[in-house]
Amino acid sequence: MLITFSCHAQEKPNVVILFVDDYGWSDVGYRNSKFHTPNINQLKNEGLEFTRAYIPTPTCSPSRATLLTGKEAIRMELPRHISGGADNEYNYWPNDPAKMPSRNWLQLEEITYAERLKEFGYYNMFIGKWHLGEEPYYPIHQGFDEQFGVTSASHPKSYYPPYFNSKNDTYNFSKNSLKNDYLTDVLTDKAVSFIENYDKDKPFVLSFWYYNVHSPHVGRTDWVKKYKEEGFEGAYAEYAAMVSATDESVGRVRKALEDKGIANNTVILLISDQGGKFTNAPLSGGKIGGNTLGEGGARVPFIVYYPSVTTANSVCDSPIQTIDVYPTLVEIASGKRCLDKQINGKSLLPLIHGETLETRDLYFFRSYEDQYAAIMNGNWKLIKYRSGKYKLFNVKEDISEKKDLINEEIEIGKTLKTKLLNWEKEAVPSY
Repeated sequence: MLITFSCHAQEKPNVVILFVDDYGWSDVGYRNSKFHTPNINQLKNEGLEFTRAYIPTPTCSPSRATLLTGKEAIRMELPRHISGGADNEYNYWPNDPAKMPSRNWLQLEEITYAERLKEFGYYNMFIGKWHLGEEPYYPIHQGFDEQFGVTSASHPKSYYPPYFNSKNDTYNFSKNSLKNDYLTDVLTDKAVSFIENYDKDKPFVLSFWYYNVHSPHVGRTDWVKKYKEEGFEGAYAEYAAMVSATDESVGRVRKALEDKGIANNTVILLISDQGGKFTNAPLSGGKIGGNTLGEGGARVPFIVYYPSVTTANSVCDSPIQTIDVYPTLVEIASGKRCLDKQINGKSLLPLIHGETLETRDLYFFRSYEDQYAAIMNGNWKLIKYRSGKYKLFNVKEDISEKKDLINEEIEIGKTLKTKLLNWEKEAVPSY
């Protein structure tokens, strides 16, 4: 049952969305003790973890568009990351077998969670990586009241100054204005300052979208030293250091909420935008390597902490996608059922309340290589290739996707093939 709020704005919970870039499902300390993530561990211990959370199009820009709008990215003509400027509406991937166009910005006509929550009296702050278009399409044009750290770049030049090339250097992140501050720390300083100084008589949504842990893999020097002393080498040591710097940021944001006295009325979501570049074992696949729709590429960390609502240290193994964030936020903000017709997601509040959701079909689509689409229903996942190949896995019994059952579970495969084909005809634009 949904909680119904009265009309007084302060009684509605604040929301903090921590969206990490390229953070692998396996690289949290409570799954892999080699990674030092005490603050994320604590968030998990105090909240609810969705152990089977997925990105419909696991790659930078589409994952962001999906989170913002509650829509499958392909419906917005975003099967790939944005790689062109404002002069070209579409980009093309040289090795894409389908030669499919992909937009270079999120259209302003799309409805974002910031725009919807503004209708319920929320103030929207955006910090960090955008990657949904250049300045005419920045967060302040998509429902956000403030923005900080936003550039047109898909990733920094370095995590130490100068962070970006001058043409993308929107906030003058340069060695002239900053000494040798780590980028994640600078952005966290702003998030903490926003919380500390917030004085409006309305609740807020803080969308903190990290550049970490995306390449270039440049860790904070103190953490790099520590991980190398523990046996990590090369880029992997840098990556691990980036994970721990992000974890520190999570802790600082939570402390700021506590110091402000609003921690008990603030919902926190921690999510990654796709699987990691390094090993995602025991999951197969990852950000690169031709198997991004494998569990290691599409399954991501996803933790919700909703004070007095989530059960501490609880888990939910129902398959969900980030299209579900939008309706969940709408229901938290309004206290009413989300009836938006343009979205594909379902509210997660029933699961957060310990109830169930009806089993549904979840779809995946990206257009870079032979592997391009998938469907998931319960424990079954069918992956489709442009060359005509299919693979079928029971991902609950076979988390590493080692046993392809396409030639054994004939009827299940046939049913999922038909469903996926019908979805493609309905959802994928024709050119």
